[in-house]
Order: sequence, then C-alpha cells, then structure tokens
Amino acid sequence: MPYDKQNIFAKIIRGEIPCVKVFEDDRTLAFMDVMPEAEGHVLVVPKEAAQDILDLSAEGLAAMMATVQKVAKAVDKALAPDGILLKQYNRAPAGQSIFHAHFHIVPRWEGVPLAPHGKLMVDAAKLEPVAAKIRSSL
Repeated sequence: MPYDKQNIFAKIIRGEIPCVKVFEDDRTLAFMDVMPEAEGHVLVVPKEAAQDILDLSAEGLAAMMATVQKVAKAVDKALAPDGILLKQYNRAPAGQSIFHAHFHIVPRWEGVPLAPHGKLMVDAAKLEPVAAKIRSSL
C-alpha cells in the first residue's frame, strides 16, 4: 500500500492539524498524544514520509531514535516515572493504526495501569502543562 499523504501525522507535520508540541527539529517532531495511555505520553514522528520503520530510511530512523532518546530523557527528568515504555508498531496486524512511522514514549508508575490505547481523547488544554514540564527538561 502506498504512503497516504493525508494521514493525521502527515497533516500535523504540515501544520494542517494542531498539536501540543514538545520538540521539533528539521527531521522529527515530538508531540503529546491526545489519547494518552498515561500522563506524559509523547509521540515522536519522522518528517520523512514513511508508513513504518520498515519503510523509513536509515537516516530517518537514526534521527527519530535520537529524538526518542532526547525526549524520553526529558520525560524522565520532568515527571520522574518509575519506568518508561517505548512502543512502536509496524502494520495493522501488529497494532499500527496510523500509517506513518512513530514511537510512543509512555511514562509508567508502579501500580498505575495504562489507559486503553486510542480510546479516551484528552483536551489539548490539559496536555499543555505536562508538555511545558517536558519542554523545560529538554
């Protein structure tokens, strides 16, 4: 299946749909997940058009991983979770629902269950204070 330039992440990268940005450089964008599994759930996407990491160039993957590490360190510093879960899905049978390569950075606290993935939307106004904490730790 060819890359769909109208997927929601492509629209966010182009600025057609707003997001709560955490970090951006010339190759990647990190923003708050509007359907978070935990407080501080951040998504990292490459700006390169790629359905998944199997479709992403080696340079694009390297840039995305550098941003994942940078933002995960900021999440850790800002929110002091007990752990950090990194998730990445490739193709629908593996759980991918948006066909643009991306990583989830999900802070975890002992004894606190994750919210269901992609089920409960949170208003951007509630995400901004958490994003500000993470940005201040970059």
